[in-house]
Formats: sequence, C-alpha cells, structure tokens
Amino acid sequence: MRVCHHCGKELTLLSGIQRTDSCPFCISDLKCCLNCRFYDRGVSHECREPQADWVVEKARANFCEFFEFRDASAPGNAGSGGQGASADKARAAFDSLFRKG
Repeated sequence: MRVCHHCGKELTLLSGIQRTDSCPFCISDLKCCLNCRFYDRGVSHECREPQADWVVEKARANFCEFFEFRDASAPGNAGSGGQGASADKARAAFDSLFRKG
C-alpha cells in the first residue's frame, strides 16, 4: 500500500512517479524524500542510499534518480518512511532510563 507522506491517504498509482506528480487529495509533491523507501531520519542526510545527493527540502519534489516509492507498513506514520513507530519506541525506552520514581 502506498500513502501520501502529508495526508496519509492511500494512493492508486497507475504508472511510475514523475517529478511533477502530486497527491490528488492534498496536492503535496509525491516524488520527494518523505515518500521514498530510502528516507530515514536516523542516518546521515536522512537517506539510506549512500550515492544520493543531499536534498535540503525533504517534502518538496526533487530530481533524485534513486527514488523508490515506499510501501507504508504503518499508515499513521506519514513522512516517516515506515520508521516512525520504531524510532518513537526507542526514544521512549531511552527516556525511561532517566526518569525518577
């Protein structure tokens, strides 16, 4: 299932994504880092593809040749590349180490 990084609605894609394509529900750019399977907030430049150029605006359309639309494992985590839930769990576990009482 593929969902928009901004509104979280499911998308029906009939062909490959072009740089100028946008979500039919919220008009957000579709070919952007936040919709890519390589996007990961926890790595350098927030991209797991080592050969990709650095993109400043992750929510804007770009010319990245490594773009692959991510399959949403957790639809509620729009913009997280499927990594949001595990990152939140890890952060909560870390924070619990320093709580008193």
